[in-house]
Amino acid sequence: MTYDILVADDHAIIRDGIKKILADTDDLRVVGEACDGNEALQFVRDRDWSLAILDISMPGRSGLELIKLIKAERPKMPVLIFSMHQEEQYAVRAIRAGASGYLSKAGDSDLIVPAIRKIVQGSVFISPKVAELLAMDSLLNVQNPSHTLLTDREFSVFSRIVRGESLTSIASELCLSVKTVSTHKSHILTKMNMSSDVDLARYAIEHKLLDPLY
Repeated sequence: MTYDILVADDHAIIRDGIKKILADTDDLRVVGEACDGNEALQFVRDRDWSLAILDISMPGRSGLELIKLIKAERPKMPVLIFSMHQEEQYAVRAIRAGASGYLSKAGDSDLIVPAIRKIVQGSVFISPKVAELLAMDSLLNVQNPSHTLLTDREFSVFSRIVRGESLTSIASELCLSVKTVSTHKSHILTKMNMSSDVDLARYAIEHKLLDPLY
């Protein structure tokens, strides 16, 4: 049996890399490529896929919102997140949103094919790191870290603020108004009991929510 795969990533080098890896297999083939979230969503609406491999940060619709939109269109279609973000940032939220697996681009490339095969055969792929995070998340109670109180949209804005992006840039990337982003920021500061971007950045560093390049 051959599995048709959609790859959505705004970097051509990543799409090409996945295609080359899967070219050495007999059962996995990339037959659809999208360079942003809107294009990925259109591909999903046009036909069913054995699997969609998504970057969580792309122009247009992206991240957790895109996972939920895709699952709304194709509830049974599995999604594998292949992201530059470390597992601590998005893995648990991605699984909760409906993803069947999460791989960091900084991880071992030898995991890609086994992860894909496991998912297209109806299972989920949970790395030891993600399994640990899921276990920790299930054990947390009222003493949850402040960032777990944020909605998915607020967490997306929070992640960009602590990377130093301006409200205008965030608004453009998420297709929101600057006023809406500003409102989200206000809610974030209130929920996390903080008063400035510096406080948020310090918190992100302490809780390992920033990528190494930042």
